[in-house]
Amino acid sequence: MESSNVANRVRAIIIEQLGVDPAHATDDASIVDDLGADSLEVAQIVMMIEDEFNIEISDESADAVVTVGAAIYVRRRVKD
Repeated sequence: MESSNVANRVRAIIIEQLGVDPAHATDDASIVDDLGADSLEVAQIVMMIEDEFNIEISDESADAVVTVGAAIYVRRRVKD
């Protein structure tokens, strides 16, 4: 899968879940500090990424999802 498509799909999940302005969902934006997510919303984002790409993300990898870029990177690391 093309990496820009993965990035766009992951970014769209985050924007939809948090209802944030797409301009704020930059790779270095903190999902909690910059975009206002709580721990439940972060867990929901991880589950939505799993559903979108039909993958399973380990708890260790899920804990690393702290920025938009990290969420994209986690998806790229997981094998289909």
